[in-house]
Amino acid sequence: MGSKHQSSRFSSSSSSPSICFSNRFSTILTVTILFTSLYLFISPIKHGSEPLARTIMETGFNGDLRDANFPWNSLFFGNNFEKLKLAVFSKTWPIGAAPGGMERHAATLYQALAAKGHEIHVFTVPSDRKPHIDIHQGNLHVYFAANDHGSVNCSLAFEIFNTINANGQFDYVHTESVSLPHWRAKMVPHVAVTWHGIWYEIMHSKLFEELVFNSQETIPKPVSELHEAMPRLVDEIRFFPSYTQHICISKSAGEVLVNIYQLPQRNVHVILNGVDETKFVHDPESGTRFRKKHGIPINASIVMGVAGRLVRDKGHPFLHEAFSKITKTYTGVYLLVAGSGPWGKRYAELGSNVKVLGALEPSELSEFYNAIDVFVNPTLRPQGLDLTLMEAMHCGKPVLTPNYPSIVGSVVVNQSYGYTFSPNVESLVEALKSVIKDGAKVLKNKGIACRQHALSMFTATKMADAYERFFLCMKNDRFCHYPLPTDC
Repeated sequence: MGSKHQSSRFSSSSSSPSICFSNRFSTILTVTILFTSLYLFISPIKHGSEPLARTIMETGFNGDLRDANFPWNSLFFGNNFEKLKLAVFSKTWPIGAAPGGMERHAATLYQALAAKGHEIHVFTVPSDRKPHIDIHQGNLHVYFAANDHGSVNCSLAFEIFNTINANGQFDYVHTESVSLPHWRAKMVPHVAVTWHGIWYEIMHSKLFEELVFNSQETIPKPVSELHEAMPRLVDEIRFFPSYTQHICISKSAGEVLVNIYQLPQRNVHVILNGVDETKFVHDPESGTRFRKKHGIPINASIVMGVAGRLVRDKGHPFLHEAFSKITKTYTGVYLLVAGSGPWGKRYAELGSNVKVLGALEPSELSEFYNAIDVFVNPTLRPQGLDLTLMEAMHCGKPVLTPNYPSIVGSVVVNQSYGYTFSPNVESLVEALKSVIKDGAKVLKNKGIACRQHALSMFTATKMADAYERFFLCMKNDRFCHYPLPTDC
């Protein structure tokens, strides 16, 4: 698959039109609410027995995988002996303990595919923005092509890409979101993109932030981000067809790409993220040691945990206010806060019932999850899926999370897996009270169900199997049929 190197900047025929940002706020907000309402309508929150019936239906699937409108993770793929040569463009490659979910997803996926015998070439930059030598570990090759600002130098990355491609063409090119810009993607014959967040969902986030935070101001600030959201959404819808195939990490995002972005159903596929099931395991003893290390008393009634960047759009103002109210009534409830950011100091001011741990090393995360009774994710960002939810579930812990379509449609699909709340303080307080009322025994039973669900859907193995079959299907139609004789 050849791709002629270009050193000049490319312009897309679908580049952003000149849009006046001085439209009336009322118009923007009205349209935003309309779109958000439609989003919620096409991605209804469903609980009860429906997910079980859906799983039975999916595992009994027989047909062309390109027609599947459910996560490929729910299927069972057999052994494959045909090897692939894949090119990958990723925003960053994880170095140290600080990387976000997209970087950790990328490393987990490509290490797993390389372990299956596929030749993987990743074009990226280190997440710490410091100089590092390229990585060559067996079938995995990671090339760091950074510009002066530490971001991916697309021209340099393409030079390396073309050199490797000339020595044997890539079977397919994969990009994590827009790591391969759409004007470059047009030049590549076979390219697939995995979307970790789309502007339709980001607009949803901006609306929540406006309703929650700006309404608290004595004099509301200008809502420039909401003004910008709609034009960026329109621009995104226009350039998405530049990518041949689209992979979504939640079922609701896949529905949006088909129903709103108007992409062909056969070009949109759902593969949920997975985490390394050998690293995130149920280990009560490690949890006990972790509690003791960080001063959690033996007679604590409930230990909650939150992890990630401690910033506003991750919902920490919500949790800070809600937990401060909870501790006034429930003195035996504790909160472990793992992560770094400006809200760390504010959590510490809540008193001895809150333990701020700072950023944890990857090896400590499983211990952290095992030390808690329930994992809380108060995020105001409904785009994509937070890996922390899956990590906690693998460790046998229920979760408490906003009721966004991406989450209730793909992760917390049943009340057996935890608790959901609307993105406001009052709803979060009520959800926290429900957790406390249920108590440790009920939480333990929910955690068992969570672990079973995670092992069936959110493992690195199942994610890698799904991606492997996807790329084989794109290379050869024969692999698009399911089941094959080799499938379990």
